[in-house]
Amino acid sequence: MRVSRILTGAAFTLAAAFVQAAASDPDKAIRQTLTSIQPDLPIEAVSESPLNGVFQVHLKGGRVLYASGDGQYVMQGMLFHVENGEAVNLTQKAESKGIAKAIGSIPTSDMVVFAPKNPKTHITVFTDTDCGYCQKLHSEVAELNREGVEVRYVAFPRQGIGSHGYNTLVSVWCSKDRQAAMNKAKNREDIPPAQCDNPVAREYQLGQSIGVNGTPAVVLADGQLIPGYQPAPDLAKIALAASKAATQAN
Repeated sequence: MRVSRILTGAAFTLAAAFVQAAASDPDKAIRQTLTSIQPDLPIEAVSESPLNGVFQVHLKGGRVLYASGDGQYVMQGMLFHVENGEAVNLTQKAESKGIAKAIGSIPTSDMVVFAPKNPKTHITVFTDTDCGYCQKLHSEVAELNREGVEVRYVAFPRQGIGSHGYNTLVSVWCSKDRQAAMNKAKNREDIPPAQCDNPVAREYQLGQSIGVNGTPAVVLADGQLIPGYQPAPDLAKIALAASKAATQAN
């Protein structure tokens, strides 16, 4: 019994020492906790949050979690800063910054771009050619262009890799004239099957990582994610305002 008690005491001493060490290194403690729950969790960075004792965990694609410094408590949700009766969504701001970074990593050569002569801003649209509201949005691209909004399409086959929508998107991206192929696909016209080295699967996976779960999903220049269809006049207004705010912030 005595030996058992000594071992038990040693175990408690080691555990206490581990917690103390973890508390002095929040980055390590938080990473250990999260990877023990999900080994492939794409953690990009751990940093202090505006809330004392709580840390922000930045995931690849922009999403944010919160954790205690010892890694024993993890939260997912929105953190607001309330001052003078106004609430600012700090989580949304942090996630938008991460999403903008992720979208910025996509070269325009991997997109299907409809650009006006003198663009004032741009939107990035995760699209599926089989989606009715995507087709409706596409019918308003010319109107968006007239308002100075460049439309950049990236692929998001809603039914997944290998689906009919996926194959159509691959054919669009592999066409000699992507714009013409996109126009036909969005008009429910058949386009010749084509194969090439293409970014469709990568863009689908990126969309999932930033929280896209349906189409169309629009990312503004500042990284704000707008789910679902918005009429062109409203979308142009939102896009131009976001671009102006981002410019002022910089």
